[in-house]
Formats: sequence, C-alpha cells, structure tokens
Amino acid sequence: MNQKFKSGFVAVIGRSNVGKSTLLNTLIGEKVAIVSDKPQTTRNRIHCVLTREHYQIVFIDTPGIHRAKNKLSEYMVKTATSTLDEVDVIVLMLDIADGIGPGDRNILEMLQNVQTPIIVALNKADRLSSEELSKRIEEFKTEFNIDNYIAVSALLGTNLDQLESKILEHLDEGPKYYPDDMITDQPERVIIAELIREKALELLREEIPHGIGVEITSISEREEQQLIDIYATIYVEKKSHKGIVIGKRGQMLKQIGQRARRDIENLLGTKVYLELWVKVTEDWRNNIVALRNLGYDDRN
Repeated sequence: MNQKFKSGFVAVIGRSNVGKSTLLNTLIGEKVAIVSDKPQTTRNRIHCVLTREHYQIVFIDTPGIHRAKNKLSEYMVKTATSTLDEVDVIVLMLDIADGIGPGDRNILEMLQNVQTPIIVALNKADRLSSEELSKRIEEFKTEFNIDNYIAVSALLGTNLDQLESKILEHLDEGPKYYPDDMITDQPERVIIAELIREKALELLREEIPHGIGVEITSISEREEQQLIDIYATIYVEKKSHKGIVIGKRGQMLKQIGQRARRDIENLLGTKVYLELWVKVTEDWRNNIVALRNLGYDDRN
C-alpha cells in the first residue's frame, strides 16, 4: 500500500531574534532567510519549501512580533499575526537559554484564542547544560501548562527531525504545491536585496540598521559572458547615516558589497558584478509610498 502524500502550511512565529530564520535555513539546507544577531531582521513573510519523499511543508518565516514604533514596525507585526488563522500548524519559537520574557508571554496570551495547532520549539537548547535545560523546561511547563513542545537547536539542527514529525502529525493528505527543487517562492531580486541588507546589519552600528532598506534597481546578464550585473540602492533615513554606510574612502560600502556578492554568487551559481549606491529618504519607515516601493505592501 502506497503511503499517502501529506502537505500543509506552517507559520513560524515568535519575538524578534529567537532564531526563526536560522531554523528555516537549517531545515531547508539553503540560505533563504537572512540571519542577524540584531532583532527584527525579517520584514516580510518568506515562504520556505521543504520537500521530502512523502510530504511537503511550506514554512512561513514571519517578522518577529514586537511593539510597533513606526509604520514599518506596524507592517511587520501585522504580517506576522495575519498568518495565524491561515495555516495548518503554528510553530512558536521561544529562547529557552534566555528564559521566557514579557514578549513571549504576550505572544502566548495572544495565541489563547487561536484554533490552529501549536507546537512550541524551545530553541537554543545547546547553550544550556542538560541539568539547566531540564530545569528551564520544568519551569516552562509549570507556568504555561503546555505539553506540545520540543527542545531544539536551530543552529546545530538538534531535534529538528522530531520537530518535523510533530508537524506531520497535524497535516492531512494534500497536493505537492511546489516542484521538488523549489525552496522558496520569493523572486530572486527580493532575496538579493535581503542578502545585501543582511551584510549591512552585520557591519553597521546599532542605531542605523533598522533605518536601512534595499532596492534592486537593475539585474541584467551580459551577453556572451557568464556574468550578471546587479545595481542596488541602499536607502537610509538621515544624511549622517549615508556617510556611515559609505565609510571612509568608501570602505564600508565596499565591505558590504564584497560580503553580499559572495552570497549572491552562491545563490545564482554565477559570477556577479554588484554596484551599490546610497540614497537618503528621510523617515522612509513612516512613508507609505516608500514602504511600498521597497516591497512592504500591506495591501497584498
């Protein structure tokens, strides 16, 4: 008897910087979502596709749920929470190493009236000793009375097979939504823009990164050459930030470009010429038109 093929959609939610993007990159085996040690790095819903022999799981990497401070933040929180009733399973990620904080409690409270099955992934378990982990798990179970949980390490891949199995318990027989070799439904230019923004997050000072947006203005392939030309604009909110992004004698912008180009070449499988420009658009995070131009469109 042939095994039935299962499929479904899974939202990965949690507060900022708990490891949602790391989890998906590890599961998929490719870099699909950007990763940073700074919070609120994911801004859009990114569909990541995991296809096995007998099932296909479409993960939705959502922005971290946080207190909104501007129009961009409002968009990000709306994007994260709007998925909850549209999916088959919710994976709530918590940082078990740091412990459960007020932000986590707010999300858990928000989920009280959600009918979708919820699996809690207690991430960063690798940072604790077995004794510390057991103690944290007992504290978690006592406070929240949740049984459907699993301790994982998104970074190391620990217990992710068990997480997949738990997800499958809640999926029904269904179609294969995407081809076997497809790992994301995001256009290449969106991923390229995100890779550039990731490098800016890595290199720039704390007060600048969330004021950065990236637009791919042109992608073209050179005839008779295995080379792709990519032109991108990095948007900042203040004139003083423009100088910081460019750096002394252009060194900071050069480093961002060099790091981004390596990842883009891995993504596209070919050599890339990448040219970056920096433009000031004051307070763009509160400008609806600017947000939509950069792909943050709450009408979709």
